[in-house]
Amino acid sequence: MPTAAQRPYPATAADLLAIPEEQRFHEIVDGELVHKAVPSFEHGDAQSAIVALVKIPFQRRPGGRWPGGWWFATEVEVELAPDQVVRPDVVGWRRERSPERPSGSPVRIRPDWVCEVVSPDNARNDTVKKMRVYQRCQVHHYWIVDPREETLTVYRWTPEGYLVALRAERGERVRAEPFDAIELQVGVLFGDEREDE
Repeated sequence: MPTAAQRPYPATAADLLAIPEEQRFHEIVDGELVHKAVPSFEHGDAQSAIVALVKIPFQRRPGGRWPGGWWFATEVEVELAPDQVVRPDVVGWRRERSPERPSGSPVRIRPDWVCEVVSPDNARNDTVKKMRVYQRCQVHHYWIVDPREETLTVYRWTPEGYLVALRAERGERVRAEPFDAIELQVGVLFGDEREDE
């Protein structure tokens, strides 16, 4: 019996969901079943820092002290197309497009923002293959956080391809769309202490 990678047809969400949940650390990129890299400490630290930076001010209803207007999740399966099921490190949906919190597995609502933390052993997947998928599927904002290079790259969707909206490194403070209502201390993504605000 051929494995998923040897199948003559593109893998779909059904193939992904056939993997037992406790072993399912995969994605389907361009119809190919791909195993996600095992995250390093640096990867996990950057991922949790991103969540800490955006969740408090933005995962709430709009209005009040914080901007609000978003839902966030980590490591959830998102079906962008039958042959494109991704598992972003951090993903967000605008409440104006998704008034109810997304649910299920895979989530079938296109996200408005995706953030991937680059792992050295599969960097090409995030910076080339998945970037093309996100662009084709019109994910409007794509962040790439690279712990080795200590950089944040923010992309904005256009019909022709992603446009680099911002590239920043440790030591900088930036306003990164779509969360430009707050200032982000880039070094916090790479282990720096958050400065008192």
